[in-house]
Amino acid sequence: MLHLRIIAPVDRTEAVVALLEGTVGTTHLAVFPGAARTPPGDVVMCDVAREAADDLLAELRASGLPEDGCVAVDEVELSLSDRAEQAKVDAPGEGVDAVLWESLTEETHEESQLSITYLAFLTVATMLAACGVMLDSAILLVGAMVVGPEFGPLAGVCTSVVRRLPRLAFSSLTALVVGFLFAMAATGVFSVVLDGLGLFSEEDFTAPHPVSDFVWHPDAMSLVVAMLAGVAGILSLTSAKSGALLGVAISVTTVPAAAFAALALGYGELADGGRAMLQLGVNLVGILLAGTLTLLAQKAFWARKRAQRPASDPVS
Repeated sequence: MLHLRIIAPVDRTEAVVALLEGTVGTTHLAVFPGAARTPPGDVVMCDVAREAADDLLAELRASGLPEDGCVAVDEVELSLSDRAEQAKVDAPGEGVDAVLWESLTEETHEESQLSITYLAFLTVATMLAACGVMLDSAILLVGAMVVGPEFGPLAGVCTSVVRRLPRLAFSSLTALVVGFLFAMAATGVFSVVLDGLGLFSEEDFTAPHPVSDFVWHPDAMSLVVAMLAGVAGILSLTSAKSGALLGVAISVTTVPAAAFAALALGYGELADGGRAMLQLGVNLVGILLAGTLTLLAQKAFWARKRAQRPASDPVS
């Protein structure tokens, strides 16, 4: 269940209440006249089944309420209520499958900002991956994949395509391109410093790397894995099972490929650097393609559910 807290101008409260009462899957409706001070108005609260929330939020936004009031949404961790259980039964579909487009857009927007924190995480992840390549360490490579924050902008691009949000697409692509270029440049400097300190060497770089050589050898399986990761990543963001995103981070070699490319270019191994860049490109394209298709499939699925939903139903 989700909990909605709404501040509505006094002259629009009845319309908001009518909308809530007419939405399948709502319950625990409460109205507090004149309780809001900034902005002034009435406070309206209710609980709504997750699978019914997206349509309700879309109608509240379309009504212009966010411009004059407020709509806040919180997850309900525990609700001991037969009415809540009935609301979830009344709402078609399963809550774990529901897509909250407003929440997804907001989350991907936050994760797609070219911030100092984002650059720091991506740079540190790329440096860790460089150490993993030089030491041929699977542990370091996995650690770098976990630290890397690049899936946020990737999901932002997918969301922007499906929801037709050019500003989100621009910010997400900027974060990806600038972020990887900055991280690779910083990793190149990092490798020069460590080489000067005797911790890295060209001999170490050109030596066989049986554990990490997959990083710069793109093939058909690279695309398959990237697409599977794109599907899993989007599902983890849109459903209640967000913990699966960690597994997605570990499965795709975006950051290690960028790190190897930086090392290869630094040591003048242009052919290997080119293969690593190709691996990076294949992985990014695979994630974007599969992620966008997943969102389109979810959009079509819930559009069909909406068509099957009763036009109105009294609040439980």
